[in-house]
Amino acid sequence: MKRIYLDNNATTPVHPEVIDAMLPFFREDFGNPSSTHWAGVNVRQAINRAREQVAALVNCSPSEVVFTSGGSESVNTAIKGIAAARRKKGSHIISTMVEHPAVFNSVRHLEREGFRSTFLTVDGDGMLDAGELRAAIDDDTILISAMYANNETGVIFPVREIGELAAERGVSIVCDTVQAVGKVPISFRDLSVDVFTVSGHKLHGPKGIGALIVRSGLRILPLIHGGPQEKNRRAGTENAPGIVGLGKACEMARLDLEEEGLRIRSLRDMLERGILETIPDVKVNGHPGKRLPNTLNISFRGVYVELLLAEFDRNGVAVSAGSACSAESREVSRVLTAMGLDGATARSTIRFSLGRENCREDIDYLLAFLPPVIQRLRSERNARLT
Repeated sequence: MKRIYLDNNATTPVHPEVIDAMLPFFREDFGNPSSTHWAGVNVRQAINRAREQVAALVNCSPSEVVFTSGGSESVNTAIKGIAAARRKKGSHIISTMVEHPAVFNSVRHLEREGFRSTFLTVDGDGMLDAGELRAAIDDDTILISAMYANNETGVIFPVREIGELAAERGVSIVCDTVQAVGKVPISFRDLSVDVFTVSGHKLHGPKGIGALIVRSGLRILPLIHGGPQEKNRRAGTENAPGIVGLGKACEMARLDLEEEGLRIRSLRDMLERGILETIPDVKVNGHPGKRLPNTLNISFRGVYVELLLAEFDRNGVAVSAGSACSAESREVSRVLTAMGLDGATARSTIRFSLGRENCREDIDYLLAFLPPVIQRLRSERNARLT
């Protein structure tokens, strides 16, 4: 059976060159990077090289890169660490209703610790209103956490404007860039943002590795205590194979970022046009222009998404009904609800997210089997209702 993977916002296949780069650090270069003898020196040098590779992709200083276990740890460290460090200055945190669960639940946790939160809404295109953000900032505000690009819809927030608003009021800002890094050009140095987040498995690197990009001079209390690793920001012996893999993945993404982005965007647009032209009563969710080039979130009205997912799987196509982190939940997507979708439409929604492995033949295959499947599922549903 033909297999097509269109769930790259959930995770990506590890690139063979990334695997090759990692293998020596499971074998001959096995030393502890904190050791000063020969077994540790080579590993430390490799970690420093990976730090430079990550920094080059997001345009920051290598000294601003802190390695973590992934995006969720990066987000938790940033939000909780900044809140703890700035608690004497205030207790108000601003975020949005469409953030990744790592952000949303970190802020909810801080509410139980005595902090006050405001979650901003978005419009029907999933876009944040900078005016609403400005109005929400008060003298007690210490932190804003707003994503760069949404993991479900791909909508790209006005991060530059958000950062400038935060800087005007002396408020720290955490930007969850996990879904954006490696897909669109982003520059830490050119934005008034204090923290970026990176996750290896979102850009063809390994799972279990990520990074925080922390602006020089920013005070963050560590989430994990122990040794002095990562300049006392994240204790624990470094995951050398994972770090090397992340560095290689970042290097590969940087070298063909523009070309690959254009190629994937053309495939995404081909898929979107094909669905709109051949299937009636569908709705594309997200801003038409300010969107990641690989992401298409679309509702097939009158179809139960569970039945549709089974049809995709039966035909060898891997897609998602939302974010991977919420796949086990039966709740309606918080993101789509915030955008104003009714429950029935939200429950009929599929997320397609393309990657390096996809080609035109994949889109042709999908567009060949999907229209009759949708027609049949709608007919069966209507028959049950009559």
